[in-house]
Amino acid sequence: MKIWVDADACPVVIKEILFRAAERTGIALVLVANQGLNVPRSAFISTLQVPHGFDVADDEIVRRMDAGDLVITSDIPLAAEAIAKGGQALSPRGELHTTENIGARLNMRDFLDTMRASGVDTGGPSAFSQRDKQDFANALDRILTKYAKN
Repeated sequence: MKIWVDADACPVVIKEILFRAAERTGIALVLVANQGLNVPRSAFISTLQVPHGFDVADDEIVRRMDAGDLVITSDIPLAAEAIAKGGQALSPRGELHTTENIGARLNMRDFLDTMRASGVDTGGPSAFSQRDKQDFANALDRILTKYAKN
């Protein structure tokens, strides 16, 4: 298993949780972004800088990931592609995307995009909270514990 992070929009506190998890478990962590990133020196943590452009980081993650890998992203289409390739997808808010729920989430995303395109203010996501951080840490721990048992 490798953990791939859509790092351009990933909150710093989530990256810090992931850094500690990589060190603790020895699982490779790759942060993919279109800008340089500062990460701790570690045999388990690496970065991959991609060119600027729409979905360039997403496409690179999907291209390089393998079945069984975990993708950390708030991007629903990227999560859907990761799942289609046999991976898992977890949002920085701790929401596990699965084959059972990704279709509904894609439909809702597309609906909201249509509403915004027609001029409706749909608001945005709520501010990232301590609860979101805890939900992510708990979900990640469940995934890593399950992986360690296999």
